[in-house]
Amino acid sequence: MKDIFRRARDLAELVRKQEEVLIVTHIDADGITSGAIAASSLERIGIDYEIKFIKNIDKNVLREIADENKFVWFTDLGSGSIDLIVRSGINFIISDHHRPSGYSRFQLNPNEFGISGEYELSGSSTTYLISKNLGLNYDLIPIAVVGAVGDLQDLKEGRLIGLNRMIVEEGIRFKLIDVKKDLRFFGKQTRPVFKMLEYTFDPFLPGISGNERGAIEFLRKIGIRLKDERWRRWIDLSMDEKRTIVSELVKLCIERNVPLEAIKRIVGETYILLREDEGTELRDAAEFSTLLNATARYGYCDIGLKICLGVCSEKNEGFERAYRKARNLLQKHRKNLSEGLKIVEKRIYELENIQYFHAGWDILDTIVGIVAGMSFSKVRMDKPIIAFAYTNEGVKVSARATQKLVDMGVNLAEAIRIACEKIGGSGGGHSIAAGAIIPKGSEDEFLKEIDRIIGKQLRREI
Repeated sequence: MKDIFRRARDLAELVRKQEEVLIVTHIDADGITSGAIAASSLERIGIDYEIKFIKNIDKNVLREIADENKFVWFTDLGSGSIDLIVRSGINFIISDHHRPSGYSRFQLNPNEFGISGEYELSGSSTTYLISKNLGLNYDLIPIAVVGAVGDLQDLKEGRLIGLNRMIVEEGIRFKLIDVKKDLRFFGKQTRPVFKMLEYTFDPFLPGISGNERGAIEFLRKIGIRLKDERWRRWIDLSMDEKRTIVSELVKLCIERNVPLEAIKRIVGETYILLREDEGTELRDAAEFSTLLNATARYGYCDIGLKICLGVCSEKNEGFERAYRKARNLLQKHRKNLSEGLKIVEKRIYELENIQYFHAGWDILDTIVGIVAGMSFSKVRMDKPIIAFAYTNEGVKVSARATQKLVDMGVNLAEAIRIACEKIGGSGGGHSIAAGAIIPKGSEDEFLKEIDRIIGKQLRREI
């Protein structure tokens, strides 16, 4: 603990000496919140900054960054390409949580200190450790928690643990965050209860997910009133009504043989942002992160950034426009996920150790990983899912596993790295979720190789 905090202080002092900083960050909820934390911290101490969102780092991207001749703060990425960054001659620091490809005293990465970057510290919370050494930035804690939840760091235990937990408790002390055990579905703050259930796909609720009539009938059957003067949301229900719904959902899932691991995800810790208005997506960390992911997946990271910066400072007219745009994107995002799941059902195939589908151009490369993860509710849970989608750069690979598979030895980041070394391409990520870009036409060879690697991992040979 002392070592990682000392490194955070050292990097903050290096940042403080700069006149201008280029923030380079990732295009997801964790990346957007990381960038917002860095940007807010710099603005408060009078350092000019620009922000650049990128999918991944390669030689061409680094050449463009180097040409700007600025000090660079990489957030939520960079550690997997540390050797390339060093060779590029860029003056930099990194706050990232992905497995590093090399050591550098200019990076803050939990993995270097024996701390898990998958469950104990996200990109946003790693960036916050530097930020808190740049000034009184404790009010950025809620955004850090949103990033950690958006990166599914609470998935393993049903709550945030490790250094993430320390940051949550700091937020509680400052009366910025409240922690509750509650339903973990999207829409608790904003949607009628039946709509919340209809649009829940993780876990898949038999007869309810994607079925408005089924959701309404489920609620009526157990005696839940749907409407008063307006449609009732989850936050409008009594505690007894909430308990009844949770109990009946668990019973339904058990009767319909939904995997136990999926059932466990129904209830867990939720994180309430106390300074945000009740009944908005910004009030609940999980809903907030989903909103940000919707902006990122459709090329509007700047919209997500404006929302985060507004939460960090002043909610002006620009914030309100960005918020409206983000909500429209979110509606589109939920529809695309629902349609993506239908595509998977028709295209899922199995090899000895994996299952896979190829979406082609039918699912966006930016959401195919989300669809793959949600697919566990409808396909086998005992094999990792490998998903392909076409992109202008080649073929996007998204790999997803369950926690049980990881406990058995599966490490998707390692499997992706080894497979890419053999067939070309580049990738990385975590044990439970990883991705890559590979050349078009190499999918069959990639599948054969990763099936072999996963088989060895399950036999503990890697």
